[in-house]
Amino acid sequence: MKRTLSVIWDAIYHFNNDDGWAMASHVAMSVLLALFPFVIFGAALASFLGASAYSETVSHLIFDTWPAAIATPIANELVEVLTVDRGGLLTLSVLAALFFSANGVEALRMSLNRAYRMIDNRAWYLTRLQSVGFVIMAVLAVVAVSFLVVLGPVVVKLARQYFPLLEEIITAFDQWRIVIAIVVLVIGMIIAHKWLPAGERRVIDVLPGVIVTLVAWSAGALLFAWYLQALGTYVATYAGLASIVVALVFLNMIAVIFIFGAEVNAAIMKMRARARARKNQ
Repeated sequence: MKRTLSVIWDAIYHFNNDDGWAMASHVAMSVLLALFPFVIFGAALASFLGASAYSETVSHLIFDTWPAAIATPIANELVEVLTVDRGGLLTLSVLAALFFSANGVEALRMSLNRAYRMIDNRAWYLTRLQSVGFVIMAVLAVVAVSFLVVLGPVVVKLARQYFPLLEEIITAFDQWRIVIAIVVLVIGMIIAHKWLPAGERRVIDVLPGVIVTLVAWSAGALLFAWYLQALGTYVATYAGLASIVVALVFLNMIAVIFIFGAEVNAAIMKMRARARARKNQ
């Protein structure tokens, strides 16, 4: 218990000293601005690869972990964006979308470097190329899942036809979208913590922060959804801008949780380093 409290206090202390609140606002704004360029580039690449279910898949993967009151207005706008013909993969607008979507990755990198107390000495073009690579990998992951969206109903239908005794398991499998969204989220967070910031970390080093982020994210999403239903006055205050303001506030909360998870990892790693140093004396 003493060590746990020490880790939490160290994480809170460094979160404030590392300008965590300001960095969370920067991450929230950058991610929101990068969201539409990301789906635009993804739509172009998915069309090139023949992934017809991309729009449905990206909507589920991004927004299934958001409260419905926040996700629905933005998801509807994304659907409108995805119905526009981009005119091919290598058009200037699609390449620009790829570049600007990488800005969200760069914001995450900056916040993680501060949280892990790292100074990134890599050349700017190398980190930018890495960010672009992460965006492309994320889009390819969504495209791969979109093929499963098409294949999944066929598999479920055949399973019900030939294995009727496994109906409960098949029904559970039929509700797999939220599970895939969570799995993709966890894998994405592990990759971000391990490879985005400077320095080296093992997977076991980043798992505590990922777990903290998942638990706090779930609790925060439920509380925020309750707040919107019971006490929210955003529509009356911001009128037509309400959905954007609500999304920005929610993303800011999630960014705080994400950065704090990295601070927890850094505090645990520091505690382990001190324990090894004392043992070697």
